Amino acid sequence: MIRMKRMTTALCIPLGTLFCLSGCSSMAPKYVTPDAPVTAAWPSGPAYTAEVAKQSQKQLADIPWQEFFVDPQLRKVIVLALENNRDLRVALLNIERSQAQFQIRRSDLFPKINATAGANYQRIPAGFSSTGKPVTVDQYSVGLGVASYELDLFGRVQSLKDQALQQYLATEQARRSVQISLVSQVASSYLTLMADRERLQLAKETLTSQQSSYQLIRRRFEAGVSSTLDLNQAQTSVDAARVDIARFTTLVAQDENSLNSIVGSSIPAELLPKKFTDTLAAMKGVPPGLPSDVLLRRPDILQAEGQLKGANANIGAARAAFFPKITLVSSVGFGSEGLSGLFNKDSFAWQFAPQISIPIFDAGSNKANLKVAEVDRDIMVAQYEKAIQIAFREVADALAQQGTINEEVAAQQSLADATSESYRLTMARYDKGVDSYLNVLYSQRSLYSAQQALINVQLARLTNVVTFYKVLGGGGE
Repeated sequence: MIRMKRMTTALCIPLGTLFCLSGCSSMAPKYVTPDAPVTAAWPSGPAYTAEVAKQSQKQLADIPWQEFFVDPQLRKVIVLALENNRDLRVALLNIERSQAQFQIRRSDLFPKINATAGANYQRIPAGFSSTGKPVTVDQYSVGLGVASYELDLFGRVQSLKDQALQQYLATEQARRSVQISLVSQVASSYLTLMADRERLQLAKETLTSQQSSYQLIRRRFEAGVSSTLDLNQAQTSVDAARVDIARFTTLVAQDENSLNSIVGSSIPAELLPKKFTDTLAAMKGVPPGLPSDVLLRRPDILQAEGQLKGANANIGAARAAFFPKITLVSSVGFGSEGLSGLFNKDSFAWQFAPQISIPIFDAGSNKANLKVAEVDRDIMVAQYEKAIQIAFREVADALAQQGTINEEVAAQQSLADATSESYRLTMARYDKGVDSYLNVLYSQRSLYSAQQALINVQLARLTNVVTFYKVLGGGGE
């Protein structure tokens, strides 16, 4: 029986040769930023202040949220949300995922070098052997080589890499957008809880006042001075205040649950608002600047543009599919039946196996893929333009409220003061027997409604500040 032994080692061919062959520009169309489908100036009119047209010295997007929101308790709640909110956590994981996908696409631009080692043992029966005797063959291999490397002559791989890069950049902007929304959502929920606690406190104070009035009317009724109608009307005021206390107690509990859900963890009681304050934010009248400066810096707009650029790059990959695809498999090295002669000059061996694939008939598949890529690009253009329009409307709405909210608060404060004085005078007239208790009851309800409305407009003013933080692109990290 004859034994045959073979041992081979291989090395890759020079990489510079491959790089020279694969250097080609992308076939993607040149990217041009679509024109913004909005006017070059913010709306004007009675609802807008003169500051709307001014260019701010420092864009709100450049101001960290820690400088914008100055209340120490609110800051701590926001920090908790940034650490525990699941939506933000998902956004961060999406960044990692997109980054890994980009690295995968980028690696396709380079040859992949593999080191291999193997052994093969085979016995050939006598009937199949050329010598007429059974033969045992032992084969050993060790090598380095390049397997299935595509020469990117028409930019297909480059276009796919560019698309993955834009997707990665878009997810980063999506993370910024989620963070800005989260910060503003925490602040808005915090304000809502603060306002509902203020409403609850007002309802409790009103109940105490109504109970005192009821006891007074009851004593007057027992003395024969007041009528049964007066007593029943006083009772209705007490019951109405009790209803509001129950309602606002429920709202406060629901506000706390909502805030805990947004933050992603239970908020310590000492961080919850204790009383209504007007100093949560440091900046209340920041001019927005020009639309072109504001809108194109918003992360949601940048995200939409990144997706548009990615769709544009996909067109290049679809175009390249119409052209030949060349792949290489190559190796060089030495081969010998024994280790002693492995590196002799006569043992030198090499392999070079280029393969070219030319699309001839694909039943319209490549053409359809190109059409899909072009339509996807057009869809992204429309979505990009829509994102700009939505952003413009959001800023314009915030500007309209900013231009009138201070006047509304002042008017509501004046109304509450006048209603309070009217109630005092009506009560004095009733005590002297000049007026009926029905007028007192009407004044009480008017005062209570005016005080509740004052809380509402004060909340609206603070919420408008938070809205400005969000719609103007938020602040830094």
